[in-house]
Amino acid sequence: MVEIFLRTLPFFAIIGLGFWAGRTRFFTEEATAYLTKFVFFFALSAMLFRFSATLSFEEIFNGRLVVAYLWGTAAVYGIATLVAFLRGLDVPTASVEAQCAAIGNVGFLGLPMLATLFGEAAIGPVMLGLTVDLVVFSSLIVILINGGRDGRLTLNTLRLIGLGLLKNPMIASITAGLMWSAFSLPIPRPMNDFLTILGGAATPGALFAIGASLAGRSAERVQIAAWLSFCKLVLHPLFVAVGVLVLFPVDTFSASVIIAASALPVAGNVYMLAAHYGVAPHRASAAILLSTAVSILTVPLVIAWVGTP
Repeated sequence: MVEIFLRTLPFFAIIGLGFWAGRTRFFTEEATAYLTKFVFFFALSAMLFRFSATLSFEEIFNGRLVVAYLWGTAAVYGIATLVAFLRGLDVPTASVEAQCAAIGNVGFLGLPMLATLFGEAAIGPVMLGLTVDLVVFSSLIVILINGGRDGRLTLNTLRLIGLGLLKNPMIASITAGLMWSAFSLPIPRPMNDFLTILGGAATPGALFAIGASLAGRSAERVQIAAWLSFCKLVLHPLFVAVGVLVLFPVDTFSASVIIAASALPVAGNVYMLAAHYGVAPHRASAAILLSTAVSILTVPLVIAWVGTP
């Protein structure tokens, strides 16, 4: 446990450094926004393309893993939604809480950290989990918010979902990489060096950006944030573990990686969606802040439980 904690500590230390930079205004909100854009559109995309272009579709895709992760995530999503309805919340607000409870920071935190801890072989399972989050649950929250407001699902909502998926650089880079791999195209050395150098900025850049963005988060509604953090850090990995180990068993390595990925704190894009639609942004902000702080202890516990190579 101590060894795992020490191995994960540098990642959280960079997050802490970013938090300090944001809190002291050494890094302004505008600077954080531009750093996030650089990581999201360039560095992380380069990393994802390079990894997916060097792997075949068969090496990445695992149907049982997708079903198991989808089942575990949907179960936690459903529990959080039920609890929200029992508290008398409307559909849009309940959907934001459910998103906080089930969607983790797989892109910015999970990819660099798990690739380092488990090796590059972890990229495949992590990308599968990330794709499920982006395609299924990021679409679902848009449907629930708009449907909850209008009382029906419109063509405009479907158009927004489709455009959002097409414009997402993570999905675009994974798809482009898999297409490159499908044609068995070699990556020229200058191109590979370019992708390696640019992708190398993803890990420190993403972690620093997470910390700097947390500096502006609100700590309001602590009780609700604690419940959502419990769902994300405890219930989500637990239900995913049941999925990959009991209901839809997969190989030990893939199971360990996806369970570790499900233990990550609440994703920052949940706040972006909540703020964009004006639905419980402070609730999402508090859940992100609290879950990230607590995950310094809980993530090493989960990784120690599942084990690393």
